[in-house]
Amino acid sequence: MHLSSRERRDKVSFYLMRNMPQTEIAKKLGVSRQTIVRDVFSLKKASQNWLDDYHLKLQNAQEQVDKFGEEKSKIRKEAINRGREQVPEIIRKSLDIQFTKLHYDPYDIKPLLHPVEFVVFDGLNRNSLNNIVLLSRKPSNHYLGILQNAVAKTVEEKRYDWKVVRVSLEGKIEFE
Repeated sequence: MHLSSRERRDKVSFYLMRNMPQTEIAKKLGVSRQTIVRDVFSLKKASQNWLDDYHLKLQNAQEQVDKFGEEKSKIRKEAINRGREQVPEIIRKSLDIQFTKLHYDPYDIKPLLHPVEFVVFDGLNRNSLNNIVLLSRKPSNHYLGILQNAVAKTVEEKRYDWKVVRVSLEGKIEFE
C-alpha cells in the first residue's frame, strides 16, 4: 500500500493525536522513522504557520478596531464642534429680527411657544444666571394678547412658585 505524502501526513497526524509513538507509526505505515520525523516537522510547521497567520490577522483586526474607535471619537468631536458653531446663526435666523437685536446668548434661549414664545436664561451658558426673561412678539390675535397679559400680571404680582416634579418612565408623577 503506497500513500501520497498528504495521505501519510493525515495518518501521522491521526496517530499522533492518539499518542502513538513515532516508531510505531513508522512500522504501521511501512516507512522509516526518519520519514515520520520529517512529516511531524512539516505538520508542526504548517500548524504554526496557520496559527501565526491567524494571530497576525486577529492582531491586525484589533488594531483596525482601535484605530476606528479613535477616528470615530475624533470625527464625533469635530461634528459636535461644527454643530455648536452653527447654533448661534441657526437660532438668530429662526428668531424674530426684534429678538436678535437684544443680544442674548443663543444657548440661553429656550422655546416655550405658547403663550410666551421664548424663555431666556440670561447668563446660563456662562454659568452665571443673571436674569430670566420671557420673550414674545406683540400678539397677532386678541385671545393670545389676553393670555400674555395674564402671564405678565402674574409675574408682576409675584404670584409664581418653584416646584420640582419627577415623572418616571412608567408615568408616575412625584412632587419634591
